[in-house]
Amino acid sequence: MSKIEEIVDALENKISKILHKQEVLKQTNAKLTDQLEKQQKELLSKQEEVASWAEKYETLKIANSMLGSDENKRETKLKINALIRDIDHCIAQISE
Repeated sequence: MSKIEEIVDALENKISKILHKQEVLKQTNAKLTDQLEKQQKELLSKQEEVASWAEKYETLKIANSMLGSDENKRETKLKINALIRDIDHCIAQISE
């Protein structure tokens, strides 16, 4: 009988260790999940910030071109032409 008790005790110890390790892993997983969510939110924020700065940069390039700067003149003309086409399209839709 002693042998069976030793086996049962050994199994209980192993199960206890496994359950403890599982709990530690759950906690680690929860922390990593929180960190991942935080990093994803931060990344999204940075991407939005980059997009905002890119838009401001494009606006600044157009403004500089309109003020007489020779740089980006072609891009400005294309942008103005695109805006004129959009306006013409809107006027055509309103006229219908």
